[in-house]
Amino acid sequence: MKIYDISQEVFGCAVYPGDPSPERIEMLKIKDGAVCNLTALKMCAHNGTHVDAPYHFVDGGKTIDQVDLKRFTGYAYVASHEGDLTAEDAEAIIKDAREAAKYFKADDCDCYNRILVKGDATVTEEAAKVFADNQILLFGNESQTVGPLEAPMAVHLIMLGAEIVLLEGIRLSEVMDGVYFLNSAPVNLGGADGAPCRALLMEF
Repeated sequence: MKIYDISQEVFGCAVYPGDPSPERIEMLKIKDGAVCNLTALKMCAHNGTHVDAPYHFVDGGKTIDQVDLKRFTGYAYVASHEGDLTAEDAEAIIKDAREAAKYFKADDCDCYNRILVKGDATVTEEAAKVFADNQILLFGNESQTVGPLEAPMAVHLIMLGAEIVLLEGIRLSEVMDGVYFLNSAPVNLGGADGAPCRALLMEF
């Protein structure tokens, strides 16, 4: 089994414009005579590789601790795309994922429920509606946001409104298109709109 770490290193990660950058604060140091090394963190829940809960854009939506963990963990389908992701593109990806599930060796493969897009892709509102209509569990992308960088709200509302978990800021350059097992469980931040995660893909 091969494991791909598709997460960014936190302190050197990409940050959405206007969000604070992560800080590592060394509270104690053995070299200074302390009993141990101790680190404190200061960061935004949406720095680097992270997941969005519905509450991020839907007031009254589920917070990260309320989201079922099966959304973050299970078979996933990786598809490459560059540029705007249209409704036709979204439909084609889901179709390809369903076909891949038929031929994957695991009988319970539901990779069409978790879609990861490799490349510099921007989800359009029309594509977001396709994913919402198909009731997928999770959508992941390499950008720090789903939808246009300058106007992400509409796409977030469509997808988070359908309770699709958004896995943003992943890194897929070393991963080929196809079926994998995904573990992207977030840090359990009670009441939060999102959380960082260590996202892994496992190849069988």
